[in-house]
Amino acid sequence: MNLRTFRIGGVHPEENKLTHEVPTVVAALPKQAIFPLSQHIGAPAKAVVKKGDKVKVGTLIAEAGGFVSAPIYSSVSGTVFKVDTAIDATGYRKPVIIINVEGDEWEETIDRSDKLERLADHPELTPEEIVERIKVAGVTGMGGAGFPTFIKLCPPPTAKAECVIINAVECEPYITADYRLMMEHADEILVGLDLLMKAAKVEKGYIGIEDNKPKAIELFEQKTAGDTRIEIVPLAKKYPQGGEKQLVDAVIRRQVPAPPAIPVNVGAIVQNVGTAFAVYEAVMKHKPLFERYTTVTGKRLAKPGNFLVRMGTPMKDLIEVCGGMPEGDNKVLAGGPMMGKALTTIEVPVCKGTNSVTILTDDDARRKEAQPCIRCAKCVSACPMGLEPYLLAKVSAIHDWERVEAEDITSCIECGSCQFTCPAHRPLLDNIRLGKTTVMGIIRARNAKK
Repeated sequence: MNLRTFRIGGVHPEENKLTHEVPTVVAALPKQAIFPLSQHIGAPAKAVVKKGDKVKVGTLIAEAGGFVSAPIYSSVSGTVFKVDTAIDATGYRKPVIIINVEGDEWEETIDRSDKLERLADHPELTPEEIVERIKVAGVTGMGGAGFPTFIKLCPPPTAKAECVIINAVECEPYITADYRLMMEHADEILVGLDLLMKAAKVEKGYIGIEDNKPKAIELFEQKTAGDTRIEIVPLAKKYPQGGEKQLVDAVIRRQVPAPPAIPVNVGAIVQNVGTAFAVYEAVMKHKPLFERYTTVTGKRLAKPGNFLVRMGTPMKDLIEVCGGMPEGDNKVLAGGPMMGKALTTIEVPVCKGTNSVTILTDDDARRKEAQPCIRCAKCVSACPMGLEPYLLAKVSAIHDWERVEAEDITSCIECGSCQFTCPAHRPLLDNIRLGKTTVMGIIRARNAKK
């Protein structure tokens, strides 16, 4: 098998895919659901409900707060308890809508049947209609970044899409939600790809899958046999292959330039496999995005598993189903160990971008003491963006923002490969994140004055 991969940097963390073959279970409804208004990149959504309002599953509770934004729908039926603030995955208090759950009554407009709808049977679905339904349904990138999907399908006039690439890589250790989705809903994902290709007005689609998922590769090759428009691309295992710039390089051998360039500048629109499934449900079933596949995992968790979870469900509920928090010191992450965010509380709810709840225990959770840099340059070799992480971290630490910007810090994708590979255990990514956030704020302020 001819395996492709990206050409710059990369590392090989231990996979720890403990839940690879654990079938997905529908998670129980929470007693109370919490909906943060910032579940996507861009402006927060604006609440359109108030205390005491009755809602159903699929009722609009917050509208998009700007062009780069997305609406939010209730995943439960019940009564709005309050519009307030609560701690989210960032550790800060942010605006939320809290709903007391009563029964499970759905909006009548949602098609709840299992009948597979194919694009060929719906001539009314023009590219513009598909994009509009995706926008209205609040579909965002499901791989973690949370970029509103409709915007990717409306590239700037200077860029022309030539293909859609489905990111079915799931290179982050521990997480298996995308893999289970592929094994359980391959047909819907392929219709989702059809819809994305029609919306983007392209005739070529790729699905990139790492070779640690041979069953998924075989399944999708069988289902696309005879369809010359779609190519299944087996990829060699390497992190962070799920980064969209790395995936574009691996699949079509084109390298995306530094920001503000995006994949469509080299002809590719990249969408996560979970996004393709959400697009199918939004367009074909009139179902807004209010539930997702999520992995709950950890080496000492009694019963790790994969769940279909309603948004707003507290992570505490999922951990309880898996046997409760293990004894000892634990670090709970929203996401995987490489790019996940450590949580300050497990009351944080599942959101659109929550692909995993990962519990690291004892030695895995504890950082080793940082030592002086030994100038080995392993971080430089590992960086998939071709940056010099040791330099970016050092210059960020002394707050030389002008130099940091000149060294292209905005190209960092925060994958953690540098910190993972550092033999001196230096907090490279911590300092780089500080520098990147600061520099991006400086750039925004500068642009606002123009």
